[in-house]
Formats: sequence, structure tokens, C-alpha cells
Amino acid sequence: MYRPPDFTQPRFARAPDARFEPAPQDGVLPEGFFATTNLPTYVRVAGEWKLPRDPRMDSALVLDPDNVPRVLEGRYVRRGQLVAMGFAEDGAEGIFVHAAGLLGDPDQGPEGEFKFMSSEVSREKPTDYGEMARLLVDERERGGRFIWVVGPAVLHSRGRDTLSWFVRNGYVGVLFGGNAVAVHDIEAATLGTTLGMNGRGIPVEGGHSFHMRAINRVRRAGSIAAAVEQGIIQEGIMHALVTSGVPFVLCGSIRDDGPLPDTITDLVKGQEAMKEYTRQATGVIMIATALHSIATGNMLPSYVYREETGEVRPLTTICVDSSEFVVSKLKDRGTHQAFGVITNAQDFLHVLRHYVEVEAASREPAAVG
Repeated sequence: MYRPPDFTQPRFARAPDARFEPAPQDGVLPEGFFATTNLPTYVRVAGEWKLPRDPRMDSALVLDPDNVPRVLEGRYVRRGQLVAMGFAEDGAEGIFVHAAGLLGDPDQGPEGEFKFMSSEVSREKPTDYGEMARLLVDERERGGRFIWVVGPAVLHSRGRDTLSWFVRNGYVGVLFGGNAVAVHDIEAATLGTTLGMNGRGIPVEGGHSFHMRAINRVRRAGSIAAAVEQGIIQEGIMHALVTSGVPFVLCGSIRDDGPLPDTITDLVKGQEAMKEYTRQATGVIMIATALHSIATGNMLPSYVYREETGEVRPLTTICVDSSEFVVSKLKDRGTHQAFGVITNAQDFLHVLRHYVEVEAASREPAAVG
């Protein structure tokens, strides 16, 4: 549960309004601007403490025409737009970063750690699959949006069918990945291999070219959706996403083959496409991808904020990898709320599906005899 600050305390009551200065030119912030984190950050405007819209780290605070602050990347700030100034985060300059609001129960872990976190990242740390399942089912029932960020290891570890099940059953709000995730899935759907390996992990003759043949078929069709509609892709993750109407964002890199026509190769456009969904996120599951996990984490707040109701709650962030390094790197890059699960993608997906099925079944009304 989120614990809001007590703004009746004298230090908040006598705090000044935040100071704003106009941006000197397009894409340039005034020297001394306040740099945001992903924590709840209250800004005092006209005597009232307000949470900003579109929270995320590594950005600035600007003032919207209705006197509500908004978090905005420096590249989008226009000349003359009012930008919050200062360095203090304790409210002394009209800006208060409320780190303690998301702290877990001190009786359940060390003070200063975020919810879920009571020890260092370790493969020996127990994983509460039942709690994860409850969160997933809760979000599906209340129309929330879980972002799934996946790497190609999900395909190679035989996690395709299980992830497709999560998509078809409404537990995936949007999928983020790179070009390879879709390519390997489509290769499996059309040629029965991933990177030229069969289901037993053995390379097949001529398999080195199979991913390129899969890309070519989709490029001929025009898009992944068109390839599904034309019957070229008849199963797998991308098929489940298209037929279930679940959006996906594929962001490319210099390493990409092809790429697929759906892959966004302009990095700024790719970030913008991802940001459309991180703004709506109520939970995130990151599986077997360091770069996409860190990229997504940098766009996320550590909390869910509903401006229309004032509701604030922690944003569940789960990072799954076979290596402690990836989870530690994600946390070191600012996504400190991430809960690490150190296991392989296949095991995680299969076990989580079991617990989700049990949780969902427990909520179904009993059949009338």
C-alpha cells in the first residue's frame, strides 16, 4: 500500500511554491532545472501540492496551462515553456520526492527497501508465484495493463506456447521486444526452427538461413498482421497477439537482420511508441532481456497514478533472468523497485501459468448443480 505524505506538517505548510523559469530555446532546459526520478514527486503550485502527469525518470517538470505539472523529456520542451527549478528534494524549494511512501512494512524487511525487496538479488531467494498470479489476475479483472518485455531466449527455451497462452487469456496488455523475438517466433511458426535449431536444440541442415526466409515471407506479405491474415503465420506468439488484438512494439538495433516491416528502426520513434504504453502500465514483467528491460525501466515510474481519482499504488515490476547480473544492472540503472526472479524463462513461464490458472479458477463462481 502507498503511504501519502502528511502535508499538514509545518515543513510542508510553510514551504514555498516551486520556482519555474522559461526554457531559453526549443529542446534546451534552463540551467539549474529539477531532474526527475521515478519516485512520487510532489510539486507545490499556488499553495497546493500536486503529483505530475506522465511520471518517469531523467526528465524535467513543466507546467501545463491548467497549473498541473507534467514530466517531459528535455528534447520536447519548447522555448518559453515554464520549467521547475532547483535541486532540493525535501520540499524546501517546493518539490518533494516521497521515497518513503513506497517502502514495505518494516516488519517484513529492512527499512529503506522497496516493497518485495528484503534481501540482495540471489538465485537462492524464494519466489512467491502465488502473489504474482494474484497481481496478474487482479489487473486483468480491473482492466489494467501488464507490459511484457521479452527476449529471444523465451523462444529458444520452449516458452512460446506458454507465453501465447498468457496472450490469449488476457494477461498481456502489450508486448515489447526486439526484431529477433518476432523473427524467431515466426521462424518457428513457419519452418519449425528457431535460429535453425529444431525443438531438441539441434541445428538442421540449411537452418542458418531459416530466419532470413521467415523475414522475407513477412516482408512479402507487408506486415506481421498481413502474414497472419494470409495464413502464412498460423500459430505462436505473434499470431496470438494479432488474433487477440494485443498491441506490440518491436524496436530494432544495428544488429538486426531484415528487419521485419513492423520493427521500428528510428530509436526516438521507438521510444515514443513504447512510452505510449508505459504511461498506461499497471505492471511489468521482463523476461530474459537486459537492454529492453533497462530501456523500459527508464520510462517507468515506480508507482501507478490515476489523476482522476488521486489513487497512487506501487507499480509491480518483475525481472526474470538466469543471471543475477541482469537484475542488478536494471536496479542500478534506476529501476530500484524491480523484484528479481533468478531462473530460466521456460521454468518461470510454466510455473507462473500453473499458479495463474489456480488463482483464476478460485475466483470463478461455483457451478450450480
